[in-house]
Amino acid sequence: MTLTEQMTQLAKNAKVASRELAKLTTAEKNACLLTMATALEQNAEVIKKANALDMEFGASHGLSAAMLDRLKLDDKRIAGMAKGLREVAALADPVGKILDERVRPNGLKLQKISTPIGVVVIIYESRPNVTADAASLCFKSGNATILRGGKEALNSNQIIARTMIDAGKIAHRGFPEHAIQVVPTPDREAIPILLSLTQYVDLCMPRGGESLIRAVAECSKVPVIKHYKGVCHVFVDADADLKMAEEIVLNAKVQRPGVCNAAETLLVDKTVAKTFLPAVAQKLAAKNVKFFTDAATQELLKDGSFNLQLAAEQNWFTEYNDYILNIRVVDGVRGAIDHINHYGSAHSDSIVTRNEAHARQFLAEVDSAAVYWNASTRFTDGGEFGMGAEIGISTDKIGARGPMGLEELTSYKWLGIGNGQVRA
Repeated sequence: MTLTEQMTQLAKNAKVASRELAKLTTAEKNACLLTMATALEQNAEVIKKANALDMEFGASHGLSAAMLDRLKLDDKRIAGMAKGLREVAALADPVGKILDERVRPNGLKLQKISTPIGVVVIIYESRPNVTADAASLCFKSGNATILRGGKEALNSNQIIARTMIDAGKIAHRGFPEHAIQVVPTPDREAIPILLSLTQYVDLCMPRGGESLIRAVAECSKVPVIKHYKGVCHVFVDADADLKMAEEIVLNAKVQRPGVCNAAETLLVDKTVAKTFLPAVAQKLAAKNVKFFTDAATQELLKDGSFNLQLAAEQNWFTEYNDYILNIRVVDGVRGAIDHINHYGSAHSDSIVTRNEAHARQFLAEVDSAAVYWNASTRFTDGGEFGMGAEIGISTDKIGARGPMGLEELTSYKWLGIGNGQVRA
C-alpha cells in the first residue's frame, strides 16, 4: 500500500464510522466511555510498557527533560486519563439539541438541530494523554477521530487507542471500530495527504507550537481550527485598585508561565506607572522574571536590581511561555487598546480598573477571543469556563472561538416538517 492509499483508507474508514456513530444513543456512548475508562486502568502495565519504548526512543533522540516528562505515562497519569473519560461521560450530550424552532405562515415547521461534524483530525505533540482526551470528546460528540501524535509517542498512542476501541466493542455491540484511529506512520508526508481528502475529512485541529499549527494550516485543504500563539496582555488602568492589579499580574504571568493564556505583556497607564511598576516589578523579580521594556519603564525601574532589557519591536509580538514579561507605559485605555489590537494574538486580554466606562470600552474594542475585567487571563480554559473537558482554544472568528468543549465539536442542520407545503 502506498502512503496515499493508506491515508485514503484511514479517512474512508473514519467517514463510514462517523455515520454509525451518529446512530448511537447518549446512554450507549456513555456506557462505552465508562468501559474505556476502566480498561485504561486495567491495562496500565501494558500501556506503561509501550510508553517505556517511547521514552527510550525519546531519550536516544535527544528529547529534553521537560519533553520526556510530557511523554511519560505513570499510574497517576493513566488514572487521570480514566478520570477524564468518566468526566466526559457525565457531561450533557451536545448532539440532538433544538437550537432554534419556528413555524412559517404557511404552517411549515423548522427546527435547527445540533449534529456531529463528522470526521475530525487531531494533530498534537508529545503528550500521549491527549489521545484519550481528544478521542473521548470526539466520541461523545458523535465524531470519528483520526489522531496524529508525535513520532516519539507512537507506541503509547496506539495502545491507548486500541484499549479504548476494544473496550467500546465490549460495551456496545454496534461500536464502530474505526471511530478512533491513530495514524500508524511517523512519515511527515502523511499529514498533507490526509488533509487533502476533503471528501472524507471534515475538520482538522492542530494542538502544539506555532510552527506546527502554521505548517498544518498552510498545507490543509480542509477547515482548520487553530490558535497560533497566546500573546496575552494585562492593562492596569489609571483607576485600578493597585493591590488587586498586583495579584492579577502575578497570577497571569507566573502561576503557570508555559501555557497559552499566561500574560506576556503588562501595560500600565502613565498616571499610575511611577507608583505601580516598582512595586509589581519587585514581586515579579522575586519569581525570577526578566523584563523587556519601553524607555519609560526603563527610567522608572533603573534604580532597582532588575533584569531589564530595552524591548525590540519583535518582543511585543512574542509568546515566551517562560519567566519573561514585556512592560510598556501607555496613555490611557485608548493606548492600551491600540497596543493590544496591533501586537496581540486575539487570545486573552484583561483590564484592571474601577472605572466602568473604561472597562466597557476595553471589553467592546479589544478584538480577542476572551476579554476580562478585573480578572486574570489564566481563566481561558474549558474547565474554568464550566465547560468540562476542553479540546483546544480557538482564536478564529468563523466557527468556534475561545475554549472548545463538546458543543464546539458539533455543527447543525435544519429540519423542515410540513403537511404538503409547496413553494409558490
